[in-house]
Amino acid sequence: MIETSTIYGRELLKGVIRFRQTHHDWSIFLEQRDLTAKPPAWLADWKGNGIISRVTTPEFAKAVRKSGIPIVELTDRGQDYGFPVIRSDDDEIARLAAEHLNERGFQNFAYCGFQYEEWSTRREKSFASHVAQPGKECAVYRSVWQGPEARSAEDERTELVRWLNTLPLPVGIYCCSDVRGQQVLEACAQAELVIPEEVAVIGTDNDSVICELCDPSMTSVIPNAEETGFQAASLLSRLMEGEKPDELLHVVRPVGIEVRQSSDIVAIDDPSIATALSYIRENACNGITVQDVIAHSGLSRSTLERQLRKLLSRSPQQEIRHVQIKRARQLLMETDLPMDRIAALCGFDHPEYMHVVFRRETNMTPGQYRRNLRTTK
Repeated sequence: MIETSTIYGRELLKGVIRFRQTHHDWSIFLEQRDLTAKPPAWLADWKGNGIISRVTTPEFAKAVRKSGIPIVELTDRGQDYGFPVIRSDDDEIARLAAEHLNERGFQNFAYCGFQYEEWSTRREKSFASHVAQPGKECAVYRSVWQGPEARSAEDERTELVRWLNTLPLPVGIYCCSDVRGQQVLEACAQAELVIPEEVAVIGTDNDSVICELCDPSMTSVIPNAEETGFQAASLLSRLMEGEKPDELLHVVRPVGIEVRQSSDIVAIDDPSIATALSYIRENACNGITVQDVIAHSGLSRSTLERQLRKLLSRSPQQEIRHVQIKRARQLLMETDLPMDRIAALCGFDHPEYMHVVFRRETNMTPGQYRRNLRTTK
């Protein structure tokens, strides 16, 4: 009973598949479903041997107890049915987000979550505790996720914009999920807040489709959902053999963080410097010069140079090249485009010059970098 509509649910199922590869006597039944779907009526008369569930209701829990069928519970939304539970370590997930923003020098923090969702509440409390500072509170925004009380997309965006405009800048915002993170990034765009220079955003689940659709792409904490699914299957196997669980709650630590553009910055409280860096990030691959940055930001060359060296340990010219090479590495990784095309897309007039800069930045040529990627794969 695992939803197939979310990346987390699909990763859980991958873990079950991994377990089944060494347990060929398992016959698995799965319906395509979403997280809010009610258990189907046929479960009342089902004669199976074990259940893994993410959608347990009080009625279903009562039926399972009556049947005596072993069950492993993956539901993390609130109610405790007294079954063995395996879930992600929400405290550690939030700690990773807090550590990431702390490392980037942020002094202002906010959390955006869902009301009445225990997994979101756990992440909120953990994040707030890990960014706590004397005299400063972690700002919090909550609203209902699903159901009749949930706001429309337009109303939600309006409320998020209103909330964002109350936050001190620059601010690091941790979102309980990638869906929430996408909503925050859309609201930032409407509020004309610069990402990541004024607002850095981190989601959770690392749903690559959602994260890459965001503009800029969204950083996300990676829970180990596959391992959670594997452990659930392993525990269910032991329960079906008659073993008793050592403890009812098991938590699985996250994998880490996938850093993308939405938080790949140091905290900047100078609006002019934030504007300059945003301009570089958006236009470096269009062949801009340092003079273009100066004209756009209104800063003097000496001030721009001094501040960027202080914040990033790079000159304005080096920052332009840094963004270009970052884009080149992405194209080398994700495409089979020829070098001259990649050079053009990254703002280099000549492929030879891209080779020189690439080698200076990475200690290898673009060709070597691509070959290393293929060897690793």
